[in-house]
Amino acid sequence: MYALLQQPAASGGPAWIQFVFIGGMALMFYFLLIRPQSKARKEMEARLSKLKAGDEVVLASGLYATIDRVDDKHIWLKLGGSVVKARRAAVASLASEAETKQN
Repeated sequence: MYALLQQPAASGGPAWIQFVFIGGMALMFYFLLIRPQSKARKEMEARLSKLKAGDEVVLASGLYATIDRVDDKHIWLKLGGSVVKARRAAVASLASEAETKQN
């Protein structure tokens, strides 16, 4: 009976296999999550830096507006008959880009 209780512990294999597995998971995490997100962020920053007065844009809320003035962090938008102040980050895309994505 004591012989059954004293079975040797199963070995998990060499330790380097675990490091390879963890490294593979880290690479997969990088290529599937981090890299595409940073690429999209850089594209969005480039798009926002090119905004100028007269551009028609789509806001994150879904509203279409025309840019009246551009500042460092803010833009003034023509919505109907009024001009409102908004952050640059509120711009989702240019109106021409939004229409081509829908088609």
